[in-house]
Amino acid sequence: MKSTKYNRIADNHKASKHIVNNAVIAFITGGFVGLLGEGIIELYIYYFNISRTIASTYMIITFIFVASLFTALGFFDKMVTFCKCGLIIPITGFAHSMTSAFMDYRKEGFIYGVGSNAFKLAGTVILYGVLSASLFGLIRYFIGG
Repeated sequence: MKSTKYNRIADNHKASKHIVNNAVIAFITGGFVGLLGEGIIELYIYYFNISRTIASTYMIITFIFVASLFTALGFFDKMVTFCKCGLIIPITGFAHSMTSAFMDYRKEGFIYGVGSNAFKLAGTVILYGVLSASLFGLIRYFIGG
């Protein structure tokens, strides 16, 4: 079968993309995650009488814990299927990728399984995050900021 004919047949059977619908869902759920984060910060400030900076750190730790717990229990994948990038882009996506790697490779042991595969997906996020932060830091330094 020629590649043009194959591509035509494959295009006819390809699932349609709902880009606008997915973007709206991700926008709303991402906004809800931000609103929930602000609510958690305010609760920590009110009940524990701590500064906003410390409460923000506790909120991030809370999100990481909840995302990891929901991943371990099997809820997070179902939530992401509905919410799209509204749950993957924040810190919850990073926690999900780490917990998923831990769970997938735990049967191979701590060294060859978890240790060597823990940062498979999250490693790229860390690498490019550090590189871009360094680059922008250098730019800011030379501009005089």
